[in-house]
Amino acid sequence: MTGTPAAHIDGIRLTRRQAIAAALTVAAAAPIGLANGSSASAAPVPAQLVLPRPTGPYPVGTVPLHLIDGSRPGLRRELMISIWYPAQHVDRHPPAPWMPPAVLAALLASAGFAADIAAAPLTAGHEGAPVRHTIGRLPVIMYSHGAHGHRAENTIVVQELASHGYAVVTVDHTDDAFSQFPDGRVIVPLQDPERALGPADFAADIRFVLDRIVELAAGVNPDAAHRPLPANLCGALDLNRIGMFGWSKGATATVLVMNADRRIQAGLAIDGPMQPAITADLNRPFLLLTAAFTRAEPSVAQLWSHLRGWRRNLQATGAVHSSYSDYQALMPQLAVVAGMRDDELRDWIGTLDPARAVRIQQAYPLAFFDLHLRRRRQHLLDGPNPAFPDVMFVP
Repeated sequence: MTGTPAAHIDGIRLTRRQAIAAALTVAAAAPIGLANGSSASAAPVPAQLVLPRPTGPYPVGTVPLHLIDGSRPGLRRELMISIWYPAQHVDRHPPAPWMPPAVLAALLASAGFAADIAAAPLTAGHEGAPVRHTIGRLPVIMYSHGAHGHRAENTIVVQELASHGYAVVTVDHTDDAFSQFPDGRVIVPLQDPERALGPADFAADIRFVLDRIVELAAGVNPDAAHRPLPANLCGALDLNRIGMFGWSKGATATVLVMNADRRIQAGLAIDGPMQPAITADLNRPFLLLTAAFTRAEPSVAQLWSHLRGWRRNLQATGAVHSSYSDYQALMPQLAVVAGMRDDELRDWIGTLDPARAVRIQQAYPLAFFDLHLRRRRQHLLDGPNPAFPDVMFVP
């Protein structure tokens, strides 16, 4: 394979090959054995990757929307988002892929892989299924991805929340995302550092999308082409209960959105660098899941000092930057396809067991939002729990 120029993910320097591998990683129902020996060439048959199932009582639906923001001076932004929700009659609607095939092919080609080395997994979300209308109005949670990422990278968390009765809105931050518009255009992150988006740009995207969700709740279809919406969606959203979470750069954006917009009542930051430094106090509930960006980083410590409301800092032993995302859960699956050595795989997933990492992703975000958006007491957040021996409460 030819040389691979470097990319950066919020301060972590990666080769392009590593960056594309991370973008392709998904979680499987169970870990697959690791390949030994040197990296091998691509498998001749695409590997069908698999996501773990959510644990909630409700089947899941999802719908993509194409939004256009012309409100910012001199800037017309197109954004792709997805809304995930508890659904009914899902047998009439196909499961949604983790990522469109054309986007997957672009990711593979950009790293020098054969475009057919792997097939995107199917999610638990059924495209366009009706919203379940018998469980009351749904709390809303916004999601912001990491640098050079995409809105699918935390699907394990997203579909878990939806299966427990939340509406989750995931956003592709155009120019720093791998995505596809309805007309077939595939977009990839800009490589020009002079045009790179920062957390403030992500935050502006989220606030624009949140305004469109408010319109949607009022019965307005915000899709640029007014494509049909799932039945029952417009009246299903509870705008009095809104949370947000993000990973890496999206974690920093979560803080910025909360500082600027009081509609967000609770925030979860997944291993964010918190740069530029956060200087304003935040008096609403906030949960830090840290791994690479701990409070040993001055910027993260500074954020912690400004959290004036309910706060927790959790960290899993052996976790690395991608450990609370889809990347951790099934990097072993991709390792088999790509012929990674065990030490190469550990660079991605650390020493945290992938199956236990999935349970952490499913349990702790749900407990946090249940506590602060639904006022349901969660002993899981009171302190260490023997069911999760890897999770430390950082004082």
